[in-house]
Amino acid sequence: MRVVVLGAGIIGTSTAWHLLQRGHEVVLVDRQPDAALETSFANAAQISVSYCEPWANRQAPLKALKWMFDKQAPLLWRPQLDPAQWRWLLQFLGQCTDRAFERNVAQLVSLGAFSHATLKQMVADTGIEYQRSERGIAHVYTDAKAFEEAGAAAELMRRHGVQRRVVSREELLRIEPALQAVADRIAGGTYTPTDEHGDARVFTQALARRCAERGAQLLFGHDIERLEVVGGAVERVHVRARADGRTQALQADAYVVACGSYTTPLLASVGIRVPIYPGKGYSATLALRDPARAPQVSLLDDGRKIAISRLGDRLRVAGTIELGGFDLRLDTPVARARCEMLLQRIEELFPGVADTRTPEQGGDPQFWCGLRPATPTNIPLIGRLPLARLWINAGHGTLGWTHGAGSGRALAELISGERPAIAMDFVGFGADARQRARSARAASAAA
Repeated sequence: MRVVVLGAGIIGTSTAWHLLQRGHEVVLVDRQPDAALETSFANAAQISVSYCEPWANRQAPLKALKWMFDKQAPLLWRPQLDPAQWRWLLQFLGQCTDRAFERNVAQLVSLGAFSHATLKQMVADTGIEYQRSERGIAHVYTDAKAFEEAGAAAELMRRHGVQRRVVSREELLRIEPALQAVADRIAGGTYTPTDEHGDARVFTQALARRCAERGAQLLFGHDIERLEVVGGAVERVHVRARADGRTQALQADAYVVACGSYTTPLLASVGIRVPIYPGKGYSATLALRDPARAPQVSLLDDGRKIAISRLGDRLRVAGTIELGGFDLRLDTPVARARCEMLLQRIEELFPGVADTRTPEQGGDPQFWCGLRPATPTNIPLIGRLPLARLWINAGHGTLGWTHGAGSGRALAELISGERPAIAMDFVGFGADARQRARSARAASAAA
């Protein structure tokens, strides 16, 4: 089959790779000059199967209201005159129950474990190096009450096969000695040794080159103009080169939409509404001043809900969600406050370790923001869409790097007529998907 994949972030590029592995002809399209230059560019770097938790839970509505006027809040809702935002919000509120949370966690962890195993195989097959560290992820609590509740979250993950365990302050300091500077403020933590971290951009760009070596056509620097529909099927996709304005009409046996948050307007143009809304996330990448005192283990700071990962001689700090539409500005008061918070928190936790000076102070922090494509459940949409020959792989929220390899493999298997060995429901497969999920869960329990 000939397949056109629209979007070359970690999701689209992984999809292209697994399609090539199954003998398909692939065209990979992206408006940027290289892969992974948008949402996959500077994320938190974590492969965090142990933290595959949905945003929607029983406490979320009250917290969101409390945080509405805090520019540095972990989750900031900015109301817009946008019906899509309000539809998404109502669907999100419908997921804020214990029953929905348990159901959503089960599918997210299942996809996370499947994806992590797939990523390991891809690394073994390709030899790609991306500043990978397999030292695990530690969740640091500085609030005693929050730490008391950590046991329930760890137990939930253990029920789904993830070995996330509660650790004392003393054990946490042995796991990550770089936290010694704030030892007196630490209540305790949790730790999952099987998690890891690495640079998603470096991996994705290297994977795109491997795709080209296997015969994929890379149409980078091309805007997607429109999907042409004829008789209930996608007939071709029209793209325009940014360099010279030339247009092409690409024909294929299948078309995959993996455009992150921009999947929503593209599909809306052909009458398909999907519940994906952008959540703006921020990161700062900082040069290390004192590498010997920098953390080696990837961390989650519960106090600020941010992730911290070392990438060679740099430190990446990322986090926060801002629900305010397709706004990628870094110069607004809210954006500046959120970027400043990242710097302040690093200096609080690791004083003098990284260069946290602002540009005004002579520093050079690499600030970035990206639009995380979130569904109300945080479960991505993977599978067949109502128009013939049209498929989707989008809606991964904050877990695109964690779920990318497995999502690409799962969709490639579906397009190839295979059944992915994973306990989750796929778009467009209805009762068959639910039966497959039940069978996979039964097989897992029997094992």
